[in-house]
Amino acid sequence: MRFISAQQWQQKGRMVAVHGKRLFVIQSDNFSKDLPFLLILHGYPTCSYDYHKVLPLLSLHFRVVVHDHLGFGFSDKPRNYSYTLIDQCDMALQLWHRLGINKAHVLAHDYGTSVATELVARLNHGVVPGFELKSLTLCNGSMHIELAQLRLIQRLLLNRITGPLLARMSSKNTLAKNLKQIYHDRSLITDAEVDALWQMMTHNDGKQVIHQTTQYIKQRKQFWHRWIGALQSTKLPVHVLWAENDRVAVLKMAGVLYREIQTSILTTLPNTGHFPMLERPEPWAQAVIKFISDLES
Repeated sequence: MRFISAQQWQQKGRMVAVHGKRLFVIQSDNFSKDLPFLLILHGYPTCSYDYHKVLPLLSLHFRVVVHDHLGFGFSDKPRNYSYTLIDQCDMALQLWHRLGINKAHVLAHDYGTSVATELVARLNHGVVPGFELKSLTLCNGSMHIELAQLRLIQRLLLNRITGPLLARMSSKNTLAKNLKQIYHDRSLITDAEVDALWQMMTHNDGKQVIHQTTQYIKQRKQFWHRWIGALQSTKLPVHVLWAENDRVAVLKMAGVLYREIQTSILTTLPNTGHFPMLERPEPWAQAVIKFISDLES
């Protein structure tokens, strides 16, 4: 699989203004075709680049849209901003509206799963007119925060004293160390990929907001009943797609979600860590394709 650099990834996308901020967006080349839309919400602390290996596979079946959340990747990174998951949902919905998308499947990983559950909560209450969510795929996100095995660096970044200091001291080596700890096979992440991710994390002076974006973990506790309750009451088809060897969003979490979401199916990927779309791109993408294609047939 050909390596894609940060610069090459940036050239694939464009900036779209949303609520006075700019979001970096990549759309698959088949946007004019009559295929279902697949909208992707990426995880923390990375960006849309997580999907550079699977975008070609997914684009054979879907019109794919993936953007960098505000504060991530090539998107704007304002310092004086709340960075709540509720705000990120607002931004995503407005972006999709700007792109003329009113019906789609949504796939979410890690941080993105909580943005997705806020979307489900709104849909349950009928407050998202003009948008139909056809299905939801949840992939290795710590929605059940009480079960998550948070890394030390996450706990330190959450602290109001150590957080800003650690963010300023962070380095590419720090990123590499922490990413390798949550891969099942550490040999599958290359120095070139880490370098590309680091370039995107530090783009637009990104180190200054890392501790702010980390506060989403507290929001998962604060809005637990709203977001888990939304999943428990949804009528949407839900795919719980989980890497079995995730050291943060542990496999037990997938089982809990599967049991409490009455409309869900469960797929697990063995010998795979927290970033299955990077570690095992082909089986992960095929699981996504099968679930949605079965619904569309």
